[in-house]
Amino acid sequence: MSSPRFWLVVPAAGIGQRMQADLPKQYLTLNGRFVLDVTLERLLSCGAWAGCVVPLHCDDQWWPASASAGDARIEPCPGGAERADSVLAALKHLQGRAAADDWVLVHDVARPCIHPDDVARLRSTLADDACGGLLAAPVSDTVKEVAPGSDQVLVTRDRRQLWRAFTPQMFRYGDLVAALQRGVCEQPGAITDEASAMEQVGWHPRVVTGRTDNIKITVPEDLALAEFILARQAAG
Repeated sequence: MSSPRFWLVVPAAGIGQRMQADLPKQYLTLNGRFVLDVTLERLLSCGAWAGCVVPLHCDDQWWPASASAGDARIEPCPGGAERADSVLAALKHLQGRAAADDWVLVHDVARPCIHPDDVARLRSTLADDACGGLLAAPVSDTVKEVAPGSDQVLVTRDRRQLWRAFTPQMFRYGDLVAALQRGVCEQPGAITDEASAMEQVGWHPRVVTGRTDNIKITVPEDLALAEFILARQAAG
């Protein structure tokens, strides 16, 4: 029996509304390179992959100018309206090539600071797991729950039970396809990441402690922070 292979899916169909820019955040630049190119290069350097699929927006006009467009290891495909739709489209793109028990790692294109050690630890820790899991970090701040539409605190939550979810998130191909198909049909708004789709169908993903510098670029000031983190990582 052959060992499960590892596939990469990096959804890049978002339009980055919070970035206040004229183009999607994955095509903003870090040290003169597209965020998308930095993210994909770092991921592809993290070991052997069976393939990498990048779902794109139907109106994407910047992909052909990216370095990634010329990388034969990367396959673009049409994305969807929501993250779950794009990931599901990528999984369907792999239909007939990916086996049910192969692993799929889904990573946010806007997390260019992913460290190779984190990817290696995720793959090794979950290699024999029945479900899979995700990189995450314990919450260190005090967390307040506020009433909807109000600024009044309802309760202080026990942060010892709370973790910040990162990516990559790693699940079996067949299980992830089934979970996303069901979630998109039944509770599309409740799927915020792949782990939440797995949770909805009864799985209990594991958390694997990841580095807190695995930030997600969401607002303009995050670009400068990402450049600083990348420089520090390069310096060891």
